Amino acid sequence: MRVTHRPLSPLARLYVYALHGCLCEVGFTAVWDWWETKDRRLAGHTSLWALPMYALAIFLIEGLRGRLLAQRCPLLLRMLVYTLFIYLWEFSWGVVLRFLGACPWDYSGFSYNLAGLVTLEYALPWALASLIAEQHVIRKTLRVFVIMAKCGLISLVNSNI
Repeated sequence: MRVTHRPLSPLARLYVYALHGCLCEVGFTAVWDWWETKDRRLAGHTSLWALPMYALAIFLIEGLRGRLLAQRCPLLLRMLVYTLFIYLWEFSWGVVLRFLGACPWDYSGFSYNLAGLVTLEYALPWALASLIAEQHVIRKTLRVFVIMAKCGLISLVNSNI
């Protein structure tokens, strides 16, 4: 029996990144709301717009990660670059979604916001999210392979995760 393996396709990685981003957002909003209101239901929330936003953002960070690692950039510099990218990404999506009347967030109530679309109060959470994305989500997703046997069966196997 002939067995071949190949890495996950870009579409499969986009799917993983979309789900990861949305799950993290639901968790973050649940904890943030609990901190603000002490609501023990931990009812986090997100928007369907978050699926393409997170999928594409993490996919682009994947490529950025490869270039920064090839240049041997230190971790803190990479985190700064990722965080700046995230702010630019969130602001850009916010402008488009606000134009469409569909922006699901408004940071106008925060002290250090820009047009209500981004806020510096989230800099540390975004930096931490970029660290998790680089060190765990992207690195491990790139290690997932699709194993194909001649009979056509497909299974996902993590190699050395």
